[in-house]
Amino acid sequence: MNHLAGAGKLGIVGSPEGWYVQQLLQAAERELGGDRVQVVEYMDLQAGLDSRGRLTSPCLQFDALLVRSMPLGSLEQVIFRMNCLHALQGAGVRVVNSPRSLEIAIDKWLTLDRLRMAGIAVPATRVVQTRSDALAAWRELGGDVVVKPLFGGEGRGLLRVTDPDMAWRVFSTLQQLRSVMYVQEFVPHLGYDVRILLIGEVAYAIRRCVPAEGWRANLAQGGRAERYQAESCEIEMARRCGRAVGAEIVGVDLLPGADGRVRVLEVNAVPGWRGIQEAWKVDVAREVVQHSMAQARKVG
Repeated sequence: MNHLAGAGKLGIVGSPEGWYVQQLLQAAERELGGDRVQVVEYMDLQAGLDSRGRLTSPCLQFDALLVRSMPLGSLEQVIFRMNCLHALQGAGVRVVNSPRSLEIAIDKWLTLDRLRMAGIAVPATRVVQTRSDALAAWRELGGDVVVKPLFGGEGRGLLRVTDPDMAWRVFSTLQQLRSVMYVQEFVPHLGYDVRILLIGEVAYAIRRCVPAEGWRANLAQGGRAERYQAESCEIEMARRCGRAVGAEIVGVDLLPGADGRVRVLEVNAVPGWRGIQEAWKVDVAREVVQHSMAQARKVG
C-alpha cells in the first residue's frame, strides 16, 4: 500500500550502491510508488538558465530532495554542488537537510562555533594551522587530546595524542599537508556515549559502548550499540543542537563525562541510523521519507 501516494516526487541524492540510499529507495517505493522516486548521483547534478533567465535543472521535477551523502571532490565540484542545492531550494524544491545546514554540519569548527553561540557545552578545543600552535594547544589541553579532521565523520581519522614525540610527529605531518588542525581535549567518560537521532519531532537514542581495548564508541570503529531511553534533558539538548545548525534530520553525539557534565561531541546532518534501526526494530528510512515529503507539502 502506498501510504503517501500522490504526495509528490522524491529525489535521493547519493550513491545508488550505498546501504542508506537503498534503504531510502525501498521505503520510498513502498510509500510513494516506484515512479515517484529517483536516485540522483552528485556527478549528475546540473543547473542552468534559459533564454528568459529562468533556472533549469532536471532536479526541478522533484518536490523534495533528500541529501544522503557528501562525497569528496575538487573545490569547484563541492562548491557547485552546494550552490546547485541552494538554487533548487530557492526555486521551491524542499531540500532535506537544507544546504546551509549541510555546509555548517560538515565543518567541525563552524558547528562548534554555532553550538557555542547556542550556549551548548562542548569539549575544550583549539583549531590552528601551524605545528607550534598545535603543540601549544596540546600542552594547554593537558597533554591528552583527540586530533580530528575538520571534515569527516564516523570516527574516521581520529587520533588520540598523549605523547610529546607523537604530538610533534602528528602535527609536523599535518602542517606539511597544509591541514587545519582541530585539537580537542580528551574527556574522561563512563565508557559510553549517547547517539540521538532526530527526525523532525521524533527521537530515537542508543548508547554506544567503547570496546575493551579502545577509546572510541563509534559503531564504525568497533563500538557496540544498545537501545537507550534518553532523558528529556538529553533530547532537548539534541534539539538545541539541531536548531543551532538548522537541521531537521540530525544525529547528535552526547558524551556524559566522569565529572558529571554532558558535552556534545558531534552534530551530523547526514546521520547514519543502522545501529538505531537494529536496536529499536523500526523502519527509520520510512520515517525519513515520510518526514521529507510532509515538509515538501508545506512548501507546496
